[in-house]
Amino acid sequence: MSQTQIQLDFNGRKITLVGTAHVSKESVEEVTETIKNIQPDCVAVELDEKRADSIKNPSRYSQLDLVKVLKKKQGFLLLANIMLSSYQRRMGLNAGVKPGDEMIAAMNAAEENNIRCTLVDRPIQITLKRAWGKNSFWGKCKLLATLISSAFSKEEVDPEEIEKLKQRNEMDSMMDELSDYMPVIKKVLIDERDQYLASKIWESEGNNIVAVLGAGHLPGVQAYLEKLGAGQASSNVAELEVLPKPGIFGKILAVLIPACIIGLIIAGFVYGGVHAGTQILSTWFLWNAIPAAILTAVAFGHPLAILVGFVGAPFTSLCPFIGIGFCTAIVQAIVCKPKVSDMENLQEDVSSLKGFYRNRILRTLLVFILSSLGSTLGTFIGGADIIGILQNLK
Repeated sequence: MSQTQIQLDFNGRKITLVGTAHVSKESVEEVTETIKNIQPDCVAVELDEKRADSIKNPSRYSQLDLVKVLKKKQGFLLLANIMLSSYQRRMGLNAGVKPGDEMIAAMNAAEENNIRCTLVDRPIQITLKRAWGKNSFWGKCKLLATLISSAFSKEEVDPEEIEKLKQRNEMDSMMDELSDYMPVIKKVLIDERDQYLASKIWESEGNNIVAVLGAGHLPGVQAYLEKLGAGQASSNVAELEVLPKPGIFGKILAVLIPACIIGLIIAGFVYGGVHAGTQILSTWFLWNAIPAAILTAVAFGHPLAILVGFVGAPFTSLCPFIGIGFCTAIVQAIVCKPKVSDMENLQEDVSSLKGFYRNRILRTLLVFILSSLGSTLGTFIGGADIIGILQNLK
């Protein structure tokens, strides 16, 4: 038995786990041969419906409705997806394979041999939202830094190094490092998905199942399957599909900050008269408007998007339900509508700063992020400036 395979027997019900590296040519061959040799009742693959569609349909971005994505408040999720896909794509270049080729091979082998195929992974949107929502502010910063560094990394990975990722000692070392650096991310991306994958594999139909999954999931999935087999755990994963609700502190802060700013502006008019009140109002307006407009311009936003950032930021910063980034990005997407070439070159362009400015989709997302950052900075600096003006009135 290969080190990348584990065979489990539960009173005659056999489950074979095949661990892969997602950009490994050897994994593609191993998956195909294993399915043909075992001829299982069911093949379970580590994919959800959207990811399966994306790797089978490379032109999926040509159907992307950017405005719709922004309206659903999924701009950051889209960017994270693009960055992760781009990183895996670059890893596979030297190996001559594309990310997910071994999963396609599993699905193709199942189809060729008339075997049922089932998708057993949790939807990527839920995983990313749980990873983001469960993280602390510092954890979110580290996650963003990791995504950005991976997107712009020029490191080339040797095919032999990729194959080492399937070895247990190499994988254990990587998991330990991830757990130390970002424990919440490790819990959501690895531990929770181990439970989810194991539960869905367990619920798959048939008495002879081959499950194809990343090598990093082998130990966790095996452990949870053994618990399920012993009746020590439940295969109900409803709890793992629930999106974390915003913390009460975050909700209070989202309402409290605008309320305090409005209170300070009113106090300026009450205690300092029209002159002081007008000064405070203009201070607030300019501190929000200027950074939002400047950073929108830094993102090479359209002049109309810059204008929207300038005029809208002072008002959206006082509203907890809508941010200026949403407004500027919508305008940018409408005025500078992405072309087919932008969609086709998305994963390649995301790996360089020049690509972000050249690609209209990425530039729109950059407008979204930078204008939001500008307004946030303006809120805190403007608030502090207003307090200073009020103190001078005493």
